[in-house]
Amino acid sequence: MTLLVVLLGGGYAAGDIYDVVPGLVTLRPERLPDPPFPQPQVPQPAVPEAVADTPDAPQPGPDALADLRESLLANPSVGTAGVLVTDVLTGADLDAVAADSGHVPASTTKLLTAAAAVAAAGADHRFTTSVVATGEGQIVLVAGGDLTMAAGAGDPGAIVGHAGLADLGQATAAALTAAGTTRVSVGLDVSYYAGPDMAPRWDDIDLAAGDAMHMAPIAIDIGRVDGARARELDPAGAAAAAFVDALVAAGITVEGDVTSTTATEGATELAEVSSAPLSDLVAYMLQHSENILSEALGRLVAHEAGEEPSFQGAGVAVGTVLGGEGIAVDGLVLADTSGLSSTNRISPRTLVETLTTIASRPELGSVARGLPVAGLEGTLSTRLEEAPAAGMVAAKTGTLRAVASLSGYVTTADGRLLAFAVLIGDVPTGGVVGARDAIDDWIAEIAACGC
Repeated sequence: MTLLVVLLGGGYAAGDIYDVVPGLVTLRPERLPDPPFPQPQVPQPAVPEAVADTPDAPQPGPDALADLRESLLANPSVGTAGVLVTDVLTGADLDAVAADSGHVPASTTKLLTAAAAVAAAGADHRFTTSVVATGEGQIVLVAGGDLTMAAGAGDPGAIVGHAGLADLGQATAAALTAAGTTRVSVGLDVSYYAGPDMAPRWDDIDLAAGDAMHMAPIAIDIGRVDGARARELDPAGAAAAAFVDALVAAGITVEGDVTSTTATEGATELAEVSSAPLSDLVAYMLQHSENILSEALGRLVAHEAGEEPSFQGAGVAVGTVLGGEGIAVDGLVLADTSGLSSTNRISPRTLVETLTTIASRPELGSVARGLPVAGLEGTLSTRLEEAPAAGMVAAKTGTLRAVASLSGYVTTADGRLLAFAVLIGDVPTGGVVGARDAIDDWIAEIAACGC
């Protein structure tokens, strides 16, 4: 059965290494999404026998799951809630409350973005940054959506920094020199994106914390700035400056400032560099809950679906692609594709059907493998650290000021694989940590279930 091969291929189940020590905790204000945590160095785990291909493993009983859910909802830190637990093998719902209603999803939104991106563009897709000549003594740097570029040389073994602007500059200089050109002006084409550069409900607090950025279709290191939490104010301008520096270092004279332009169709290409494959970008985005990269993937979906490559167009495109996969998207509202905006609405049904679709489609396996594993990786590295949940839960986290969410897979003690989503809203002031703890207790009880 391909299902569990897809889910377990990246070390999803790690029942034999519960004693792994995770990285340091990084604390942030409650209103912001989960921060990236240092990644523990762990051995590749074997797949425990309990989660091998065991279609006869018993399902948890609905009454037992209902009792666990009622305990969750009774927690004083829990306001409103939507819950759905589904058996992956049969698709049968085992427990549900408000499962078809829209809830504020926080960063569980990224699960939908990841699935839509891989479904629309393929796991091997790469963002390309190119340089073209206009024939009038001008060359144009054409931004193609790669926000992970290095200012210097690229590293073929890296995800962030795979493509280098210095490499692009050197290759461009070589092409110009070969054509007898040593003096040019430089234009920058950012038409790969459209619309506002900030989404609804993104604000100065998000910018200061580095959770938001003025979006542009090219950036160095996802816009991060050494020694600062806030991201680059002009990511495209910073990338263009690094490119110009590389040209000058290679002996090309650059006249004037970089100008905003649009490359003419059919212009002669001088050089190009490409990002890491989409499968790697998706895994990085999910592990680190990287908002800016998730927005870049949303724009990719918009291009693939023929929508405007804006916040609004990306949200529509994600729904269109998922709907085309047979996933219920009724009531889906995406003002952004990262979950930072509190105007987003997603139902537990949409999240769980996305998970079951991923499980049945090997070509979407990179999304399942990219989910953080409880107690070991990413935003779950310091959560659910002990048996029975450690290594047996792979899920996307989500946190805003009054929201806590979690959506992914859990393998029960009986060896049954379940998909789940829990979206808690209207959390009392100061209660989001308690809400997250309540979610963790709930999913740990399901993992322990021989019920």
